Amino acid sequence: MIDVTLLGVLQGIAEFLPISSSGHLVLGKRFLGMQELGIRLDIFLHVGTLVSIFAFYFAVIRRIIVGLEWSYMLKVLLSAVPAGIVGVLFKDDLEAAFTSTEMVGGALIFTGVVLTLTRLLPKGGKGVSFPRALLMGLAQAVAILPGVSRSGMTLAAARASGVDAEKSAEFSFLMSAPPIAGAALLELVKSLDAAPAASSEVGWGLTIYGCALSAAVGYFSLKVLLKSLKGRWFWLFGPYCICAGLLTLFA
Repeated sequence: MIDVTLLGVLQGIAEFLPISSSGHLVLGKRFLGMQELGIRLDIFLHVGTLVSIFAFYFAVIRRIIVGLEWSYMLKVLLSAVPAGIVGVLFKDDLEAAFTSTEMVGGALIFTGVVLTLTRLLPKGGKGVSFPRALLMGLAQAVAILPGVSRSGMTLAAARASGVDAEKSAEFSFLMSAPPIAGAALLELVKSLDAAPAASSEVGWGLTIYGCALSAAVGYFSLKVLLKSLKGRWFWLFGPYCICAGLLTLFA
């Protein structure tokens, strides 16, 4: 329970701050001696932060659904296509990447460089068009790799294309819903088919506990990220990721 608590808090903090929650989970499991676990806990910790997105943006989601804003819905679905294709075609390779600390270290450095470069980009005032939604979707597909920040890549792509900070944050987090929900559904189906004795996963009770904890912590870290986007210090997460990546590779 202590291990899952630490990982749940880590996921809740790292999912919305652009420092790669998946990469930090790999490092956290290594520190706790949990490298041999499967990917179920990781997925459901992400489901927890997905719940916090729904809670935080409940009014927005209700407006979109009740108002039948088909254009917005189609943009969200379009943005999910690249990640879905990558996830299906490279599923086994991606699962192997979640056990490689070298991969995480290099990916964190890459994330850090991208975030640092956002300092050079002006603030935009545009909305999320279909081409910009697809660009953010491609960035999200790259971020499937552990150590590459999903929020960092999608928000950097949005800023590079001139999207308003608040609109880009809203879309960035709502567009994460289809890939996370899809991965959780596939994992649920797989776990039902697997023999219980052969599973190396954390039990379902602790998995649900970790999911709930990451949801609670994630709600508050989302507020922190939105403040950073409105200010001028979003890029400061870049040097942190570079330092974290170097420590991962050479410590």
